[in-house]
Amino acid sequence: MRVLITGANGFIGKNLQLHLTERRDVEVVRYTHADAPDRLPELLRGVDFVFHLAGVNRPQDPQEFMAGNADLTAALCTALELGVQAGGKKVPVIYTSSTQAARDNPYGQSKRRAEQALRALSQRAGVPVHVFRLPNVFGKWSRPNYNSAVATFCHNVTRGLPIKINDPAAPLTLVYVDDAIERFIQLMDGADAQRDSDGFDTVAPQYTTTVGEVARWIEGFRASRETLMTERVGTGLLRALYATYVSYLPPEAFAYAVPQHGDARGVFVEMLKTPDCGQFSFFTAHPGITRGGHYHHSKTEKFLVIKGKARFKFRHMQTGETHEIVAHGDKAEVVETVPGWTHDITNIGSDELVVMLWANEVFDRERPDTFACAV
Repeated sequence: MRVLITGANGFIGKNLQLHLTERRDVEVVRYTHADAPDRLPELLRGVDFVFHLAGVNRPQDPQEFMAGNADLTAALCTALELGVQAGGKKVPVIYTSSTQAARDNPYGQSKRRAEQALRALSQRAGVPVHVFRLPNVFGKWSRPNYNSAVATFCHNVTRGLPIKINDPAAPLTLVYVDDAIERFIQLMDGADAQRDSDGFDTVAPQYTTTVGEVARWIEGFRASRETLMTERVGTGLLRALYATYVSYLPPEAFAYAVPQHGDARGVFVEMLKTPDCGQFSFFTAHPGITRGGHYHHSKTEKFLVIKGKARFKFRHMQTGETHEIVAHGDKAEVVETVPGWTHDITNIGSDELVVMLWANEVFDRERPDTFACAV
């Protein structure tokens, strides 16, 4: 399949190209700001699908809105229609319009004119057209200080720069770029259109929040390097926001130090804490060293020996029953501590012992649920 992307060097265009390069059956033709509209007939030869992403958002001269949005789209429509008239295929088009198209400002008017040109093309020539009135799209490679508050916040916070918020309660509707592109590619592959009551194609999910809430989350991502407490970044909006935030880190900030506590036995390092799923850490022990020697009422732990050889000893606090497990770094085996059993870990090898540890709760000095008792 051969596809044309207008605005190929833009935010959505760059992300779309990366996704398409993952498919061997797609050849991409690019139209950028360096190209003139009269190149479109040439670029459209042999094309099976068009992603019309080009547009002007913040020109120095308001007249550029019409040239970059309405006029360019009109030129694209003319080239597509001439192709149909010459016996060519009816090439489907995806157009990324904006929710601003419902407004009567210069930008909105130009996007609305572009929509109208595409719909007229569809009626005249039978060309399949998908018009997306997108809200605020965010994700990696969006330009800060341009048209995305998320991009600006991420860029500034990752660099220790202040952010400006005029109205924290201002509503914000967001679409993650990967979700938009997933829908675009589905349509390219022949999926049925999903349209709202006004006939515009839709992307899901859309997230409704506020400017202040987004800023709070992004500042929290930065703070997590010090507190080690992560937000719930595995699903939904926070997953997408965190991925976006990390994408703005400058290379010199890709790594950060975490506290390391050392003594004669070895070191103990906490890596990550979660609001409700415990924390991750690791420790080392020199040959012959024993760690632990305590029991818990409710806390549970999982140990994984990464390097060395360890003996885990257990004793039931009521019955006195004992149990031992020997674990090796060359065997992926998790050893769990059990409430009501005191336990310790001894390095019985000749090398340093390295053990990964997960506890089901973050350590609370006021209520540690950890009571010293030799095995």
